[in-house]
Amino acid sequence: MRARHVGVARHATGLTRVSAVATLLCSAVAAAQGVSPPVSPPVSTAASTAAAAPAALRPQDDLYLYVNRAWELATPIPPDKASIGAFDGLRDISRDRVKVIIDELAAKPQAPGSDEQKIADYYRAYMDEAAIDARGLKPVQPLFALVDAAKTPADFAVLTGRLAGEGVGGPLSSYVGQDAKNATRYLASVNQAGLSLPDRDYYLGDTEAYQKARAALVVYITTVLREAGAKPEVAASQAAAIVALETKIATVHRTRVQLRDPNANYNLKAEADWSAVANLPWRAMFNAIGSGGANITEANIRQPEVVAAIAGLFQSEPAEAWRAYFRYRVISSYAEVLPKSIRTARFELYGRTLRGLQQEEPRWRQATDAVGAGRGGALGEAVGRLYVERHFPPEAKARMVALVANLQEAYRQGIDGLTWMTPATKAQAQKKLSTFRVKIGYPDVWRDYSAFEVKADDPVGNAQRSNRFELDRNLGKLGKPIDRSEWGMTPQTVNAYYSATMNEIVFPAAILQPPFFDMAADDATNYGGIGAVIGHEISHGFDDSGSQFDADGNLKNWWTADDRKSFEGLTARVVAQYDAYQPLPGKNIQGKLTLGENLADVSGLAVSYRAYRLSLGGKEAPVVNGVTGDQRFFLGWAQVWRSQYRDAALLQQLTTDPHSPGRFRAIGSPVNMDAFHQAFGTQPGDGMWKAPDDRIRIW
Repeated sequence: MRARHVGVARHATGLTRVSAVATLLCSAVAAAQGVSPPVSPPVSTAASTAAAAPAALRPQDDLYLYVNRAWELATPIPPDKASIGAFDGLRDISRDRVKVIIDELAAKPQAPGSDEQKIADYYRAYMDEAAIDARGLKPVQPLFALVDAAKTPADFAVLTGRLAGEGVGGPLSSYVGQDAKNATRYLASVNQAGLSLPDRDYYLGDTEAYQKARAALVVYITTVLREAGAKPEVAASQAAAIVALETKIATVHRTRVQLRDPNANYNLKAEADWSAVANLPWRAMFNAIGSGGANITEANIRQPEVVAAIAGLFQSEPAEAWRAYFRYRVISSYAEVLPKSIRTARFELYGRTLRGLQQEEPRWRQATDAVGAGRGGALGEAVGRLYVERHFPPEAKARMVALVANLQEAYRQGIDGLTWMTPATKAQAQKKLSTFRVKIGYPDVWRDYSAFEVKADDPVGNAQRSNRFELDRNLGKLGKPIDRSEWGMTPQTVNAYYSATMNEIVFPAAILQPPFFDMAADDATNYGGIGAVIGHEISHGFDDSGSQFDADGNLKNWWTADDRKSFEGLTARVVAQYDAYQPLPGKNIQGKLTLGENLADVSGLAVSYRAYRLSLGGKEAPVVNGVTGDQRFFLGWAQVWRSQYRDAALLQQLTTDPHSPGRFRAIGSPVNMDAFHQAFGTQPGDGMWKAPDDRIRIW
């Protein structure tokens, strides 16, 4: 089983940046009043579902295209990217900044054992492709020996645990997190896993894109096994057997919509009851993960029928197929630090076929990610500590604290004003809101990497030791108090999150910069950007899943039956709205898969607007070049979601991602707000028109 890891910057913007934004927004409103540049046909078939953009773009017809069409036409997707947009741009900035930090560390000797030495040496080892190529597969030969020694169904179950300790995924995964029904303690969980392609649909679907993905997977596995020494005909036969095995695994998997139900995925079992779930050597399997595995004496078997089916496959499938499967998984898990032929094969599947990339990213970008440029990485918080020292001023955090407080007050007032919720449930909602924890910028306590050894000439070993370090750290939580100082993202991550069991919202430093947050911008733009992000994360505490957790972070009903029924009636309307959007021909958004994120958008934008109006103290915002404050608020929201996707990447998002594509996030929430329709004077017949009685108002 694979152990899962637990899961912005000094604003160099000034007047030039502010002027550029103001110009963009004011020009857009002028276009709405009748002055509009000619529009060329879309440059990316996945950029918009519209057959062609209208000759005169108006916010009343399509707020997203109105704000972002000029950007789309001027911004082709780079050949080494699957998508481009506001998030991607900030991620590139974050990675560039991390690269500067690493280069400076690598330019001179660092104290042995220091975080700085480990960052520099991890990067050096990853970048030394010549040495990686020269070593071949020698670094993973010990793992091959473990695979070759497995003979029986019980052996393969134990091997699943043993390889998890080495960072190699198998058909089951495990991780340690808070107990959903007792958030005061940590609990191990067992989860379905084992697929090479992004989702079960890629194995079971019959569309051309899914068939292409399966064919590419066969080619990839064949190449990997051939590079590992198998004869071509043997490699091809084993690849077919592996894909057939993964297809059987996919067949028994729960869908991603089913995985969103927290109650259906909570099945606490004591050790004495494990054997009744599935015929597996449970104790030996957990012990094989590592010394911390002995601490697992009860577990949440999240999908018991899937685990039982996997146990059945250990029994029914040939031992040779399982050995080929695990041998391939060993190589694929470490492909990025194995010879070029394997790295290239991996790119052909995961880059070109599944994401539409035309070329690989530069090696240095891959290396910064591996060290810790984004959410994960071997030394993410060590990099983050250095990052915030340079790129996150105290005044940014103070401004965010004030914004969050305003959003919480707006949410409080919104709950009081709900017409569909009874006072008893309102009181519980207010209690939950009042106990929200807020984390901004970076952790108060940084992770200690002293037990993690890094060598400048051992990239595979560094990756293995990183996996072991994280696994031991997580297993070591069992039996200890909840660490409420822990973060699930690094400061240099361009994202934000809500944790239901912690009942907390978290905003890493890297997202706190334009276009989301600008210290020099007016309040309308910031409330339309970072304000809506804050509102989004608060709203996750009250979406279809988060609303099932109480103020203490426990999966516990706090609703009256009638209120829950009313809420579900509203959420069904959100599902229907997003189900109707079709970003790719024949491929609609999955309203049920994306429900939580869409609810957070719909509610978050409405709450942010309410907070913005409160911030005005009863006055009207100044009109800037004919653009009102309310108009700037919605235009600021729309520019946050500018994005273009390659079709393969968009297909993967629509299949696996709980977030709707950017364009539909930009238009999906405003159509439900009276304020949007008033700000732009929409009328029946306009593309963004939605009759007042049809507008969805939740929080």
